[in-house]
Amino acid sequence: MIPLRDENPSQTRPVIMWILVFLNLGAFFYELMLGPDLRGFTLEWGLVPARLSIALRTGSEPVLAAGLPLLTSMFLHGGWMHLIGNMWYLAIFGDNVEDRLGHVAFLFFYLAAGLAGGLLHYHFNAGSPIPTVGASGAIAGVLGAYLAAFPKARVVTLVPLFPFFQLMALPAVVVLGLWFVFQFFSGALSLAWGGGGGGVAWWGHVGGFAFGFLAMALFGRRPRAHAEIPD
Repeated sequence: MIPLRDENPSQTRPVIMWILVFLNLGAFFYELMLGPDLRGFTLEWGLVPARLSIALRTGSEPVLAAGLPLLTSMFLHGGWMHLIGNMWYLAIFGDNVEDRLGHVAFLFFYLAAGLAGGLLHYHFNAGSPIPTVGASGAIAGVLGAYLAAFPKARVVTLVPLFPFFQLMALPAVVVLGLWFVFQFFSGALSLAWGGGGGGVAWWGHVGGFAFGFLAMALFGRRPRAHAEIPD
């Protein structure tokens, strides 16, 4: 299923959401300019679990320096489709979450969700030398928060009904609930296959989503009258 837009207008302008989009775009264009130096840049600023594990175990470098990629990796991407997919989801669901939380709180929430996702990914892949990049954990947090706040909001979704595609307005609980189930079982299968996730940080998605859902459920502001389209 591919969400195209939601039927859930926000009251305020999503200033922070668009700043995050442009920061991710700017970082990606910088990556493109690096050419052959991109690999070294990714190893330095992407999340390499083994690097953090070695720093924690041996003190080979300051833990803060080894752990900084938990933050910086959120703004790097591995390709155009990776970037577009993440920014697409952020643009659809981020405005309502920012509207509910407020601008400053949304920024801290986004970063915290990304950290939560990165830490869970690290927990299940502590010995991996493979760098992980992407805003997926933070954006998964946005999806979890959206589900907690607006479970009945309609999401216009492109649904594959082979050999055709059908446009449907589905409740967020269906669209995002199925998304989470897919991430969880993909993560579980990656553990069964020895921790390899095919380059996808499934547990980063799970961790970010769970953080976002719980944070919104516990600390989200009261619903506004416009916040959700009734059935």
